[in-house]
Amino acid sequence: MMRNVVVMSLLLLNIQHVLAAPKGVAASLKSKWNMTPFLLETSEFIGEDGNEKFWQFVDTVKELTVYKQGESVRSYYNLIIKKAGQFLTDLQINLLKFSLALRSYSPAVHASQQIASDEPPPEACPAFVSIHGQHSCSKKDIKKLLKAAAGRPKPYLYKNDHTYPGVNKTDVPVVILYAEIGTKKFTSFHKVLSEKAEDGTLIYVLRHFVANPKPLKMLLSGYGVELAIKSTEYKAVDDTKVKDSKTVLNPEDDDNDDFQGFLFGKLKKSHPELQEQLVELRKHLQESTNDMAPLKVWELQDLSFQAGARILSVPKFDALKLMRDISQNFPSKARSLTRVAVKQEMRKEIEENQKHLSETIGVHPGDGELFINGLHIDLDTHNPFSILDILRGEARVSEGLHNLGIKGEHQGMLLRLPVNLVDDSYALDIRHPSIMWVNDIENDMMYHSWPTGLQELLRATFPGVIRQIRRNFFNLVMFLDPVQEESVELVKLAELFYKHKIPLRIGFVFVVNTKDEIDGFSDAGVGFYRLLNYIADEYDVSQALMSMVSLYNKVNVGETLSVDTISAYLKRKFPKANAERILGVESEYDDKRKDGALFYKKSGVGALPLALFNGVPLSPDEMDPEELETILLQHIMDSTTTFQRAVFMGQLTEGTDVVDYIMEQANVVPRMNPLILSTDRKYLDFTATPVVDDWEDTTMFSFFDSRDKTAVMAKRMKYFTNNDDDGMSAVTMWIAGDFEKVSGRKLLLSALKHVKSSPGVRIGVIDNPSGKPSEDNTVLYRAIWASFLTQKNKAAAEFVQKLLKEQSSQLLQQGTKMKDLLMQGMDKDAFEKKFNTLEVDFIRTQQIFCQDVLKLSPGQRAVISNGRILGPFEEQEEFTMEDFHLLERITLRSSAEKIKAKVKQMGMKPKQASDLVMKVDALLTAAPKGEARRDVHFIKDSHSVLQLSPRENEVFYDVVAIVDPLTREAQKMSSLLIVLSQVVNVRLQVFMNCRAKLSEMPLKSFYRFVLESDVAFLANDTVSAGPVARFMELPESPLLTLNMITPESWMVQAVRSPYDLDNIHLQEVNGVVAAEYELEHLLLEGHCFDLSTGQPPRGLQFTLGMSLDPLMYDTIVMANLGYFQLKASPGAWILRLRKGRSEDIYQILTHDGTDSPADAGDVVVVLNSFHSKIIKVRVQKKAEKISEDLLSESNESKGLWDSIASITGGGSKKDEGQKKKEEVLNIFSVASGHLYERFLRIMMLSVIRHTKTPVKFWFLKNYLSPSFKETIPRMAESYSFEYELVQYKWPRWLHQQTEKQRIIWGYKILFLDVLFPLAVDKIIFVDADQIVRADLKELRDLDLEGAPYGYTPFCDSRREMEGYRFWKTGYWASHLGNRKYHISALYVVDLKKFRKIAAGDRLRGQYQALSQDPNSLSNLDQDLPNNMIHQVAIKSLPQEWLWCETWCDNTSKLAAKTIDLCNNPKTKEPKLTAAARIVPEWVEYDNEIKQLLRQIQEQEEPATPSQHIKDNKRDEL
Repeated sequence: MMRNVVVMSLLLLNIQHVLAAPKGVAASLKSKWNMTPFLLETSEFIGEDGNEKFWQFVDTVKELTVYKQGESVRSYYNLIIKKAGQFLTDLQINLLKFSLALRSYSPAVHASQQIASDEPPPEACPAFVSIHGQHSCSKKDIKKLLKAAAGRPKPYLYKNDHTYPGVNKTDVPVVILYAEIGTKKFTSFHKVLSEKAEDGTLIYVLRHFVANPKPLKMLLSGYGVELAIKSTEYKAVDDTKVKDSKTVLNPEDDDNDDFQGFLFGKLKKSHPELQEQLVELRKHLQESTNDMAPLKVWELQDLSFQAGARILSVPKFDALKLMRDISQNFPSKARSLTRVAVKQEMRKEIEENQKHLSETIGVHPGDGELFINGLHIDLDTHNPFSILDILRGEARVSEGLHNLGIKGEHQGMLLRLPVNLVDDSYALDIRHPSIMWVNDIENDMMYHSWPTGLQELLRATFPGVIRQIRRNFFNLVMFLDPVQEESVELVKLAELFYKHKIPLRIGFVFVVNTKDEIDGFSDAGVGFYRLLNYIADEYDVSQALMSMVSLYNKVNVGETLSVDTISAYLKRKFPKANAERILGVESEYDDKRKDGALFYKKSGVGALPLALFNGVPLSPDEMDPEELETILLQHIMDSTTTFQRAVFMGQLTEGTDVVDYIMEQANVVPRMNPLILSTDRKYLDFTATPVVDDWEDTTMFSFFDSRDKTAVMAKRMKYFTNNDDDGMSAVTMWIAGDFEKVSGRKLLLSALKHVKSSPGVRIGVIDNPSGKPSEDNTVLYRAIWASFLTQKNKAAAEFVQKLLKEQSSQLLQQGTKMKDLLMQGMDKDAFEKKFNTLEVDFIRTQQIFCQDVLKLSPGQRAVISNGRILGPFEEQEEFTMEDFHLLERITLRSSAEKIKAKVKQMGMKPKQASDLVMKVDALLTAAPKGEARRDVHFIKDSHSVLQLSPRENEVFYDVVAIVDPLTREAQKMSSLLIVLSQVVNVRLQVFMNCRAKLSEMPLKSFYRFVLESDVAFLANDTVSAGPVARFMELPESPLLTLNMITPESWMVQAVRSPYDLDNIHLQEVNGVVAAEYELEHLLLEGHCFDLSTGQPPRGLQFTLGMSLDPLMYDTIVMANLGYFQLKASPGAWILRLRKGRSEDIYQILTHDGTDSPADAGDVVVVLNSFHSKIIKVRVQKKAEKISEDLLSESNESKGLWDSIASITGGGSKKDEGQKKKEEVLNIFSVASGHLYERFLRIMMLSVIRHTKTPVKFWFLKNYLSPSFKETIPRMAESYSFEYELVQYKWPRWLHQQTEKQRIIWGYKILFLDVLFPLAVDKIIFVDADQIVRADLKELRDLDLEGAPYGYTPFCDSRREMEGYRFWKTGYWASHLGNRKYHISALYVVDLKKFRKIAAGDRLRGQYQALSQDPNSLSNLDQDLPNNMIHQVAIKSLPQEWLWCETWCDNTSKLAAKTIDLCNNPKTKEPKLTAAARIVPEWVEYDNEIKQLLRQIQEQEEPATPSQHIKDNKRDEL
């Protein structure tokens, strides 16, 4: 039956057997660097899981490359994957394949290669070592080079260098091996170096180095390609013919999809004899449906819902593909969608869900959002590379939970727990009796007139006014040693606040000598304290404060308080007082003297003097008395907003005691211990399940990896417990140490005392003897272990506490037997039997664990709390009961409480539950902290959500997508979701977030997202050419423009395509339009601020280079956000201030996000991934240059201009630098598409013909075609001009334009201050479609009368165009007032003035404000300067500088100095015909240039065939 249908269709069509080559567009993107081997990329992938794994993998693949020769590429690739499989789970293997398809680690490998080439490598060396700057290719020389290495400076090591895990020593030489892992040469070096590193004689670092890389580039993926439909209102296409390329795309790729109801793939299989006719039928169907006739408005209205309905109507496994097809080919699918019916229940359900989403997460109809495990993935900033990183991070946590036996819903619950560290600003509890409070705002009479109500906080006041409310909102506690010089100023400051009635409650803690018998006449601190107490007792505390101040006033600057000053003060002020009774040894005013010092010691805060604001310690920098006043006022303002929020939310109510409220916040701790509170934390990984859990076999144990060792310990650990009512312990602490030493015993004793007082904690003990474990040095530990195994918990704990006391160990040392120390209530026989038969093997195992996993030396101590490692402790360092209390509190508060609550719901036995809490806590808190996870769910999901279930019993990702199928987000997201579901196991929900009542076509482009889930191979087992964006079945009538949409930090450029990629018209093409792009640069972006002013240093220049070539790229800092960007590529770069004024006036002080220490002079930045790299640099003027200005009028030094001239196309004689600079005529222009490039060449020729001054052209490189870039050097030669291609990536923070034409307009005006070197004073912009008839030197020398730029106003003389002059009415008429509206086809810019008044920053600021509205700035490059005319003045140029027929009458043409081919809104005449008609010389110029291009082509022609063959070769990896 089917056969008849097909045959009938073919007959009806009456087809001739003509097979035309399929038409289409193909775009690809190559890396600029050579292909990197898969093996090295794999090692980098594995290295992300830790250094230990990296080196194990390296050992496993020692000589793997020998297989490369005999095997096919595919089987070698499979071998690498198999080897990696020993270290990775199945999920990680899938992620590895995905990362290899993305070439995600290629930049890391190439960065090493780049660092090697900077060494530089010795000649003809497959691998070499570098020892403190000296190189050798032979391992025989290592010894010799090591001898004198210490005398040479150590090499610089980067954060992600691979250092062999030998003995940690810092005073030994560093050897860097540059080699390719897997090769024989690597193995021979590796053997020698790894042995020496294990002995501790050197530090061994490995960097990848491929001696002879294949001269092949890789095809990259992870970007989008758009074919946008252009408006053809004005015909702007070049009529020059182009030779068709020979690229053929395989149309069969698309045969497997349903096309208009036919499955052509199946039909071709079942009817091979109808092959040709089927191709024709498909083509006919395609052409009949590809009509792009515009839809009526009423047909548009419901398209979004219709697309959603169509997607949800197919089987769910095909739905994503259909969504991709509809969104990515929408212009040709639109008509078929208009026939889809939309069910009412679907509409209703979508609206209900939309209401819910807008209320809960702020997502509105038409928005596109993606969530993975609740993490929000913003598709504007994220790309496949960052998503791969997120998938890996999530895999670690999800697999961990999975391995711990947590499945399904429980996993989601635990993942969503907010286990964030409490922020860095921990506060100390200030409700302490030893604080001497000077005032109390709530009770002191001096404040009684103030209101007490909390609502006062919410009353509006002027900004900066501190509200006077009678509550102790703001508390300042100062810890002072009265004798310290710094105390003087601080006390005076406190008095100042007090006098001025600032609502600040002030308290002092005096830290003075604590000896019992002490004389105030000999110790000034004690004397001071007693005197104060006397005044406070006799009068009051505020009087005491005044006395302190007057006492300190007697102390000269630079001196400290002396006993004499105190006695004299006492005599003078209180003549009746008995000095001996007050200051002497038997003083009556000595009460609580020790309390202050004790509180200070217990609280663990830093060095004196120290202040706490609401309990939070101020940093030492903030303690400078000059700064402190401002800082405290700032703190008061900042915390006011926190209190306002608390009052508003009802957390702080009238009845609350404010101080209690502050001290009950999560960040308040009983003491400060930096070791416990630091945010740099290390955790154990409990997620492994070892094959055996035997710790008696030490040899076996030593072969386990860290995770397995940890799992064995966790399994065999015994505990002292003090359970909660539910039998569970939320906090598990392990104490490691040598218990034959006093320090070890003390530590364990403190821990046991803590357990006793704190339910819900349990303690495990690990022995780490100082020597090799034997019966003698493990006596105590074996006794502890024997009591664990034989006694009840309580008895064991009491016995061990007794054992740990010093008298017990003295008795044991004096020969007392262990059995004599046993206590009542113990089972003594069982204990003795166990104690006498315990082997020490398991203690050896514990020592290995301490050494390998905890990184302790024998005898060192550490504490592990729910997997978090604290230690090793210094020999003298104490860890007290208070510290255990703090540690427990921090552990509970940040995570353990919440985890325990969830684990409890799982209904397990208490012991297992406690183990699980510990393991989950370590896993979740070790995971890097991202943003909060959202819980996104839908009210109903039967008619509006596409749902795919995950495979059972595997780790899965919970992916929620909210998307309108007809948006740019859907174009990208549909491809991403398809690949995601191939790479990992997903539970997917896609909600159709459709918009109603569309009034215009929602999408005007075709789109492809280039992304593959695995490396693709061809049938003959070689690697396929790589990922390419293919557009087949495109309609032939519309005019298309190709856009590459790449990750933020990529700079790409077209490198090969004979076609005009700006104007693709398939009707005129045979075959495929192939466009090859190259990733030319990865951007290094940054923000720079002047530390002393806090402002960006405008005009500051940076240079970027390598050590062999320090000046490769340069840039200028913008005032907006202090932003700068530099072009770079993978490798290690050095960032410096540019020689000249920048370096003379400024110096770099600190930097963040870089790869060198923050205070290093040379800023080293390593680019080793496809991610954005953003750094922060802080600079400061040199002391002697404080008053100088970078942009001052003084002449730029000659040297600066020369260095610019030498980077540019033209290197001239350098002596006449200054003179030459004035003589050059700088012309800037932008063009895109072959027609405008043809106009551009003619414009250049017309400029050169009319001037004798040397000319330098500056072109925006971003949009020039490959053919223009190839021919411009030859043209420059023929007409002897200079040129330079400039490029700048649109900054991510500046509102992005999506339409190519508007982007180009933006480049004309928005970046004038940063596109050109500072040495260029004036630049003239000339539109590409202009013909110059005068010497532009006149325009350059024209006086702009102080304006930064000059434009020509629009002509008024052609009367019949009056109706089209939009600037004469409405907004423009009122905005401009009596000023003119200027045309942007020609303007001259005084760059010095432009930079000086920050015109660029003002223009960008205004653009940012206006461009959010899609209807404003319709002619961006022209409307913006005209709109800013009041802020940035425009000098109106004389009318004859720009004549254009549309607006100017014919009589004025005679005087015209330039003629512009403006579009004519009345006649819509095509540009080419207008040019030939209006400007007679245009045709001559055109022919002259055609002649030149012909010559260039003829000279290059013979070289082409061999070139072509070379490119078609596909090499292997």
